[in-house]
Amino acid sequence: MSAFPSHHIPRWQQRVQSRKTRLQQFVVTAQQMQAIESRIFASGMPVAALMEKVGGLIARRIQALYPCDDRRSVVGHRISQIGVLVGPGHNGGDALVVARELFSRGYRVNVFRPLTKAKSLTQDHFQYLQSLGIPVLENGLALANQDVIVDGLFGFGLERPIEGELKTLLDHINSVSVPVVSIDIPSGLHCDTGQVLGTAIQATHTLCLGLWKSGLLQDSALDYVGQASLIDFDIPLKDIEAVLGTPDMLRITSQSALSQLPLKRPPDTHKYRQGHALLIGGSQRYAGSIVLVARGARATGVGMLSIAVPQSLKSWVVSQVPEALVIGCPETDAGAISHLPAELLLEQFDAVAYGPGVTTEASIVLQQVLESQCPLVLDADALSLLAQAESTWHHRSVPIILTPHPGEFRRLFPDFAQASLTKAEMARRAAQEVGAIVLLKGARTVIADLDGSVLVNPESTPALARGGSGDVLTGLIGGLFAQTQKSEAVGAAVWWHAQAGRFVAQAATEMGVDPMTLSEQLLPALQSILQAEASS
Repeated sequence: MSAFPSHHIPRWQQRVQSRKTRLQQFVVTAQQMQAIESRIFASGMPVAALMEKVGGLIARRIQALYPCDDRRSVVGHRISQIGVLVGPGHNGGDALVVARELFSRGYRVNVFRPLTKAKSLTQDHFQYLQSLGIPVLENGLALANQDVIVDGLFGFGLERPIEGELKTLLDHINSVSVPVVSIDIPSGLHCDTGQVLGTAIQATHTLCLGLWKSGLLQDSALDYVGQASLIDFDIPLKDIEAVLGTPDMLRITSQSALSQLPLKRPPDTHKYRQGHALLIGGSQRYAGSIVLVARGARATGVGMLSIAVPQSLKSWVVSQVPEALVIGCPETDAGAISHLPAELLLEQFDAVAYGPGVTTEASIVLQQVLESQCPLVLDADALSLLAQAESTWHHRSVPIILTPHPGEFRRLFPDFAQASLTKAEMARRAAQEVGAIVLLKGARTVIADLDGSVLVNPESTPALARGGSGDVLTGLIGGLFAQTQKSEAVGAAVWWHAQAGRFVAQAATEMGVDPMTLSEQLLPALQSILQAEASS
């Protein structure tokens, strides 16, 4: 994003920026990618020309990651030799172009081709590479002696498990501490599901070609993908749109998330125009949960914040969130909310978030909120209660947002919690079944809307796997939804939450991302991102 107003940027540059921004959002399956490439080739782009272009772009990226310098390198050791693992298809052809380009730039390159039968274009590149005198290794185990390995064995078309000598080779590469750069997708990963087909390369970097592949965004692929980045080889948007139509899955990017945050307000606004959120939660056993929710909601700048808690917690919560209107509720003998006061009219709120810390001993509150005509965010104990409730809440006339982790999802939707389905498909089926927005948590959280569309958050940190961090997220969702009434705000909340976790982890290590610190750093993290966007 430019630091200058958009009207000061030439129109052609605005178009380029817009295209690059949109490109980062698209996610494709192998079949869709193949259809897009077929359109490109049918329009007249020669396969050989595209291979040259892609190979050159990959070589430049590798050169930036691992400079050819006898004195030092970015990874702290001398880079003198690069081993290139070449497959029989066009992924192998890309790898051969990379090998040739790196060789011409002064790298010592060694090639290993375990499968001699290859597509004709790949074979032509191999023949030319031999004419240049680039060494061809006789034993793939020698790749372990290289300083960097380029993985160009299999691309997005792999369907069968890797077995035999190839499996032995990949397992050996994984056992040594040599950085690996995978072209498009680590060899052995299924392009669509991210499942390991027999075995798979554990890449240090994955350079995804053209468009993001679905498999790279699955939790199951995290141990194999490493640091992923996109190689943009200028696929025309018209070809992408012709194949994808209205995309049913998109990556959340900083630009798309920031566009959903209420960063600017009308000059004449007032608190009643900035949304009124009600948070219901807490108990004697889990007193701190509702405060974490409130701190998340407060960071969104919501105009009015009300909090319903057991009567015995009211004074303490007031001391923690003094700007909130805190409502004391009748409570059970164990110190949980037994029911909401009759004078608390839920319809006056723009969003209600219910669940963190409420315990599961009283289900009356769940029925009260479900019977209201107010947008709901249900989390934690509310989901456990919901799993036991009748299906009368399905397809409410006003939005309901469910935020389960995998265990809660299995209890809520046992028919869809199948190992054969990706997270995106599980969440999509659940959302359409009950008419709700379903946020399925995980390392790569997905958000499915009622229309079947899915957003996936591509970046997070394991530091957020900590009790209480989900409460902060619930507050973010409630506060943003109260202001915008848009389902896209849910994706923005997930993104913001993850980015804040990464921001804190960078400064304080993953051990330092406790929920209270996370809530305190939501706005500093956002400010840091905004500054970076403005200067780029």
